[in-house]
Amino acid sequence: MSHISVIEAPLAPALGSQEQRIVDAALRCVARWGVGKTTLDDVAREAGYSRATVYRFFPGGKDGLLQAVVRSEVARAFEVIGTRFDAAADLEDLVVGGMTTAARLLADHRPLQYLLAHEPEVVLPHISFHEADAVLRCASAFAAPYLARYLSPGVDPLRAAEWMSRIVLSYTCSPSPSVDMRSEESVRHLVQAFVLPGLASI
Repeated sequence: MSHISVIEAPLAPALGSQEQRIVDAALRCVARWGVGKTTLDDVAREAGYSRATVYRFFPGGKDGLLQAVVRSEVARAFEVIGTRFDAAADLEDLVVGGMTTAARLLADHRPLQYLLAHEPEVVLPHISFHEADAVLRCASAFAAPYLARYLSPGVDPLRAAEWMSRIVLSYTCSPSPSVDMRSEESVRHLVQAFVLPGLASI
């Protein structure tokens, strides 16, 4: 669905307080009813604004609003993950902390989890097959500069970041009983056994 195909440009300018209020209201509506059943009237009512006010800030209507919602949530996630990256003591800590933080954000995101459970057709096309490339490019471009601080010369930080992103995405979409991506201890075993050795050959 075109209205969520906006991962390519997540770092839009910060929203104003009124725009953010509408975006947050839309998130609550999606968490409650999903994308298909959420209307602009629902969002306006949840935000305490008129429908005309919502249109004034998001002239693209529902699609335009949903694009803003995705951009806002990606930017929020990157801020949290970036803080964890900045606190890393070494490469292992950065990889473990970044992957775990990302997995927790996805698992705890109520609107996303509602869509995966009740409207998977809204989300899955964008994280599967060739359409996942946009998600991976976005995540890789964000994480690569942090990885570059620790990687050996000759190791491509973009490829390393993409690999890490693929791992998070894979385990999030297809959970494994042997790996809990929300547990730093569990992820550390995975990173020590497979990810760090693999980074040396990328």
